Amino acid sequence: MATAPQTSTTTPAKSRKGGLVLGVLGASQFLMTLDSSVMNVSMATVAADVGTTITGIQTAITLYTLVMATLMITGGKVGSILGRRRAFAIGLVVYACGSTVTSLAPNLGVLLLGWSLLEGMGAALIMPAIVALVAANFPPERRAYAYGLIAASGAMAVAAGPLIGGAVTTYASWRYVFAGEAVIVVVILLLLRHIADVAPHPLKLDLVGSALSIVGLGLVVFGVLRSGDWGWVIATPGTPTILGGSPVIWLIVIGSLVTYLFIRWQSHLERTGGEPLLDPKMLRNSQLVGGLSMFFAQFTVQAGVFFCVPLFLSVALGLSAVETGLRVFPLSIALLVAAGGIPRIWPHANPRRVVRFGLLTMTAGILVLVGGLSPAASASVVAIPMVLMGLGLGSLSSQLGAVTVSAVPDEQSAEVGGLQNTATNLGASLGTALVGSVLIATLTSAALSGVQNNPDIPDSVKSQATTQWASGVPFVSTAQLTQALDDAGVDQATATQIIDVNDDARINALRSALSVAALIAIAALFFTGRLPRTAPGQLPKPGRAPPEGKAGEAEPGEAGREPDAATA
Repeated sequence: MATAPQTSTTTPAKSRKGGLVLGVLGASQFLMTLDSSVMNVSMATVAADVGTTITGIQTAITLYTLVMATLMITGGKVGSILGRRRAFAIGLVVYACGSTVTSLAPNLGVLLLGWSLLEGMGAALIMPAIVALVAANFPPERRAYAYGLIAASGAMAVAAGPLIGGAVTTYASWRYVFAGEAVIVVVILLLLRHIADVAPHPLKLDLVGSALSIVGLGLVVFGVLRSGDWGWVIATPGTPTILGGSPVIWLIVIGSLVTYLFIRWQSHLERTGGEPLLDPKMLRNSQLVGGLSMFFAQFTVQAGVFFCVPLFLSVALGLSAVETGLRVFPLSIALLVAAGGIPRIWPHANPRRVVRFGLLTMTAGILVLVGGLSPAASASVVAIPMVLMGLGLGSLSSQLGAVTVSAVPDEQSAEVGGLQNTATNLGASLGTALVGSVLIATLTSAALSGVQNNPDIPDSVKSQATTQWASGVPFVSTAQLTQALDDAGVDQATATQIIDVNDDARINALRSALSVAALIAIAALFFTGRLPRTAPGQLPKPGRAPPEGKAGEAEPGEAGREPDAATA
């Protein structure tokens, strides 16, 4: 049977210092999520500063996500071996070194070293440890509230990133963002002694399993991230092919097979008395799998929406990065209110019901936005949808962290953190890639159809547009398109017709892409049956006797745990 974790002399967080612990862990989660959203609005400036192209900066963003996603499971196990707080501290030091190197980067190579590699490695140690440290510092009945605010910190970073990045880049330099992160890390390290730890376990790291998980997940994530450029199955023009198809499908297939080998290797170690990187019983734990699937769905939808909304505001409407951030910011407020408020007001809320409410609210927000989009729409059209999205995301955030961690003994919380962050990174990667693919495909189809069916556009221009747009129509602003048409010598009347076609095609593309995000949220509803109906704090932890008066509170199988999940 699993033994109760040994803690340091620091006691679990009481109310008077719970805020400090939440502040430290929430700030860490915020930093881990901030970089990509900041860099997205500063790519042109960063590219010019380090002497590279937009493609080079996109490569850095891709590699940062790739390093994080592939190392999360291994990072969770390292946290169990070293101790959660020590792994957290080491990760912070590595991350701060990466931030410092990035802030001083003179070229793309140094940027890749600092940001993509060092920061990605640091995040892979920090993020699983955050999950474990919440479990070590808060009693079960307060964990939903704590996990809700931690998750809200990450989601707020996505929403606030454009605002922060736009303001700092516009009025100072993007380098100050990364230098500031290093300073914040130093403050966090100074406060780390106030956080209770869980004693390390004398385990060995499964190097074969680590290699298989890194290769398998790396191939899948890299394939998904490159799908926008290479195509999913049919290769886009100019892309190298493998057996006549896009490299993306082969990367995903091979990566999935390697991941399957990883799971079989873990089962082999379990049968032979070895020390697997990931306890196979966790993958047979219904409640845990249900929680992970909801994390995956949440971040898929969230990434898709955050891909489309800034495009509408900054490209279609021409708002600055700061203005775009301000328009998205209501989502952060609503998210924070829901994530922290639901556990406080309804501490024993039915997690399954709350998650379903969150998914439905997110869907409603997306559909309201889809209905309000038009070529004549103003920025105010996103206000209500952003509030609804924030309430939905906050509802999910308030429950899922506690649901996943409560499904296993406390000493496995770091491994759960690794799985949880792997699911979120996979979801974010897939959401951006899938929604982006639908957007470009719809934009291309609508633009070409609009040009071809417009009798006021000369046949010569139609032929030229068909040739130039064969590989995909770029999502550009009206000002950019006007300049391109002027440079191409297109007469004013024809240019006006093409601009009108592009305006309509752009809105249709955004509607289609957002509709895909809504369908994913609806599809996730069908998988909520694995979530418990009883609040995690009211359920006995696996491996422990039920608290007096709590036995039999949940219906058989309602908590979603397999009987054999009670052993470590």
